[in-house]
Amino acid sequence: MAGHPRRAPRSPPLSSHLPAQARGSSGPSHGSGLARFNALSPEAAHAALLQCCGSRRWAHRVATHRPYPDPGALLAAADEASYDLSQADLTEALAAECSAQLDHGAPYAALLALDAAHAEYERKFGHAFVICLDGHPPEEQADQLLGAIRRRMGHEVDEERSISADELRRVAQARLWDLTRWLISPHGPSGAEIGLFAPVG
Repeated sequence: MAGHPRRAPRSPPLSSHLPAQARGSSGPSHGSGLARFNALSPEAAHAALLQCCGSRRWAHRVATHRPYPDPGALLAAADEASYDLSQADLTEALAAECSAQLDHGAPYAALLALDAAHAEYERKFGHAFVICLDGHPPEEQADQLLGAIRRRMGHEVDEERSISADELRRVAQARLWDLTRWLISPHGPSGAEIGLFAPVG
């Protein structure tokens, strides 16, 4: 794993996604969270952004372009930074990921099958399986996740790396959405607590 500050490993979002209809939204709650994000010190913003994407260059770029006028501008900047990742940046970001997991309440057979699929995937491609299940309800996630990992096992390394990069971009957007919500907690996190941001996704 890359040596980035984090409290616990994270996996791609299974229960917390950026709703498609909310992309670019500037509702009051996210607007307040964005104002706090804009006001963070460079160090605190960088630490929080590394929890959204493990590329240091990506985090630096998104932090440096503050202040953002609305959530849509933040998400657009994050997208642009994701598309501009070099191969080394992508390797660093993928190394910071943990493969997507199901909730502990999932059927035992599904958990076993997923563990085996993850092990096979990581042996072939050398990094965690990254996927954003935006729009899929919890009851469909086991089938979607297992189906996706089995399909993608058939890819060549370069093709799968390209797909993983796009999934990572979507995951980063979902985590940014979570970050702006987290920043509107009643008293707001302190600067020291920013690095403890640990999104569900």
